[in-house]
Amino acid sequence: MKKDITIPEVENVFIAAVQEWSDDFMEKVWYAYLVNDSDFNLDSVMVVSKAFGTIDGEMKKTSVLRHAFVEVPAVSVVKIEMIEKSLLVLNNEFMVTFFIGNTLYDKKFIFKSNLINENNTEEVPILFVEGIMVK
Repeated sequence: MKKDITIPEVENVFIAAVQEWSDDFMEKVWYAYLVNDSDFNLDSVMVVSKAFGTIDGEMKKTSVLRHAFVEVPAVSVVKIEMIEKSLLVLNNEFMVTFFIGNTLYDKKFIFKSNLINENNTEEVPILFVEGIMVK
């Protein structure tokens, strides 16, 4: 029976962290984006995020945040949430679930601790700005 189950692979969909100016905080802050660089619309998209890790030898974890998007069009991006500065030392995990047609896809994207910083940036497709991507 297990051989009959096919798990589709997520391609050309990823999470990017991009630094932007915030008038509220009067400094640059990191935002997480869902990037759909595929030729297909993503339907009924659910993004679940959390951060976890160790700070000063003590295990820390954040509450779980959930975001829903009815549709993410082909070759587009959607802003998910701000990543608080104090969470950059933790692992930031984004679990993304969506449909393409009648097929359900899901993938876990993790920004490892201290990965999100200005030294690790590269150009993010579609946004054409510097950022950090996990695929």
